[in-house]
Amino acid sequence: MSAVKLSVVIPCYNEAPTIGALLDAVQASPWPLKEIIVVDDASTDGTRDLLTGALRGRFDQLVLQEKNSGKGAALRAGIAKATGDIVIIQDADLEYDPQQYPRLLAPIVEGRADVVYGSRFMGAEPHRVLYFWHRMGNGLLTLLSNMFTNLNLTDMETCYKAFRREVIQSIEIEENRFGFEPEITAKVAKKGCRVYEVGIAYYGRTYAEGKKINYRDGFRAIYCILKYNLLR
Repeated sequence: MSAVKLSVVIPCYNEAPTIGALLDAVQASPWPLKEIIVVDDASTDGTRDLLTGALRGRFDQLVLQEKNSGKGAALRAGIAKATGDIVIIQDADLEYDPQQYPRLLAPIVEGRADVVYGSRFMGAEPHRVLYFWHRMGNGLLTLLSNMFTNLNLTDMETCYKAFRREVIQSIEIEENRFGFEPEITAKVAKKGCRVYEVGIAYYGRTYAEGKKINYRDGFRAIYCILKYNLLR
């Protein structure tokens, strides 16, 4: 595994309380050959000042978005900069543990997969107990997505998605916000990629702690499922 270079793309918006700890965790992850690409989506809480100041040197590339455009737009910018063999998406909020990179990336490294989803809803890893309706909504979106893609994912909305670099860089990312998840799932399915799922730990946070996704993003996800599966 050590000869495989990993590109970690970190989109962040107003994550001043966690970005430093997250960068430390990524650096300490058990994957020696990696590049860390941070995309700041025009943060207003001091995140950008930290990245251009005290935290400089804890990452390899920094992309500064001129205006707040959303997670999808940040990922589009960061993925374009990736040079590794594998690209993984890492949120900046400490909900996902970089110590799990080896198990998440193993199906790609072993030549069995083109794309790996880290599922919060399978396996025996610890999961913080949070919102019932959020879980139901996630399940509904995953079910609806599966109906159109004919995949049997358990967690379409997971942040932890890993791709062979040539696969993800060959896909045009059109969605600017959280519609990225159903969009990329539809496009991966249409390309006939070999998709695997691996159970991961999940340390979710509450809205008071900074969680950003809401019901409007859920409606957008439904629209994106229909758009990228039926209209394209």
